[in-house]
Amino acid sequence: MSLGTRLKKEREKRNWSQMYVAKRIGITNAVLSNYERDYRDPDTETLKKLAVLYEVSTDYLLGHKNEEDGLVYYKNKISKEFPDIDLMFKDMESLTAEEMKEVYEYIKFKKSQKK
Repeated sequence: MSLGTRLKKEREKRNWSQMYVAKRIGITNAVLSNYERDYRDPDTETLKKLAVLYEVSTDYLLGHKNEEDGLVYYKNKISKEFPDIDLMFKDMESLTAEEMKEVYEYIKFKKSQKK
């Protein structure tokens, strides 16, 4: 998957328009469109802004790793979806991405039982 494809996927996953994203990071809609169509690559500062906005790593955007398999991905997912859960992530530093995924799935399961 190309950088442009990943950028578009992350934007669409959030149901954001190109104009919204462009405004948030300080570029024009046309420039963002060129990034998403792989006509141009963002400079490093813009790439960092996109990664922060989409809450993913620059490594993921550049195709060096699959964010959905990463430890950070599941930590962020738990923090966002279950803000009332008080987890001590520093105590979980030894967990693998797969183990963190299991923690996420367990919390999701337990929360669904409370409904």
